[in-house]
Amino acid sequence: MALPVSQQAKYWGIVTAVFLIILWFLGDVILPFVLGGAIAYCLDPIADRLEKAGFSRTVSVTIITVIAALIFILLILLVIPTLVQQTIALIDTAPQLFDRLQAGLTERFPALVDADSTIRQQLLKIGEAIQSKGAELVNGVLTSALGLINVLVLLVVVPVVAFYLLLDWDNMTARIDDLLPRDHAETVRQLARDVDATLASFIRGQGTVCLVLGTYYAIALMVAGLNFGLVVGFVAGLISFIPYVGALVGGLLAIGLAIFQFWGEWTSIGIVVIIFMIGQFFEGNILTPKLVGGSIGLHPVWLIFALSVFGSLFGFVGMLVAVPVAAILGVFIRYALTQYKDSLLYRGQHKDE
Repeated sequence: MALPVSQQAKYWGIVTAVFLIILWFLGDVILPFVLGGAIAYCLDPIADRLEKAGFSRTVSVTIITVIAALIFILLILLVIPTLVQQTIALIDTAPQLFDRLQAGLTERFPALVDADSTIRQQLLKIGEAIQSKGAELVNGVLTSALGLINVLVLLVVVPVVAFYLLLDWDNMTARIDDLLPRDHAETVRQLARDVDATLASFIRGQGTVCLVLGTYYAIALMVAGLNFGLVVGFVAGLISFIPYVGALVGGLLAIGLAIFQFWGEWTSIGIVVIIFMIGQFFEGNILTPKLVGGSIGLHPVWLIFALSVFGSLFGFVGMLVAVPVAAILGVFIRYALTQYKDSLLYRGQHKDE
């Protein structure tokens, strides 16, 4: 005999509350496990394909680990030093860029020279804010990042966690399936399949899109001769999982830097604009339709809201889990709406209408 709905709701509510409390208190402690689990989830389809090709699970995971290690070493040797160098240079150059902007605006709009001009006063306030808060913000971000993701986590804990989770992924899912309430097992399995489909489409698919776009923007902008092209490409690719936001932020940053660097060289500025136009064309017409699909059920506003809420509540770990949790909540909300529309509360006595 199944438990009453009220008692089931109470138990599931307690489980949810306990999970949120654990996430709140553990915070940074569970960061390597969150990262390791995300990596294992993304790589599990590759391990499954290698198994279908005739390799054992252990051999499949070993092959994936060796290839991932080689890629990581190449990134450490070739990309990351340049990225860090350009980021530091961009931070150091930011005040000069603002001064040039102010000088250019003053030259083209003489009214700004007037000390009583409202626009001039606002520009001065913006400049003071950048100078006073910019360094503080950057130092805070770097300090936080170093506190959360230290060398030990990056080089030891996360790969080890990811390796063992990937190695035992099928056994873990089988054990979880065995623990499901028998009365609701099929419903939970269907919800899990929907969640997996959404996460696979968004995290794996959109992650690939972000990687391709970031690589394209970085290489193209560097070839075009734009200073800090690698940083701009990295930023544009990193936030491309939010539709339009990555292209907007990256495009504005790249075009703004191009205007300062190539002022008067309109061909060079036009090349930067064309680079982002080509990137958006391929993203909208080739990459996203092929890799993500047209229906993942995650609205951009919902993603921004989830990132803001989880980031403010749980910090860096919250931002990491925001997208998967948003996807899971989206599946549950759609399921709840379906149940509601099939209920007497919605349809009343007119079931045939």
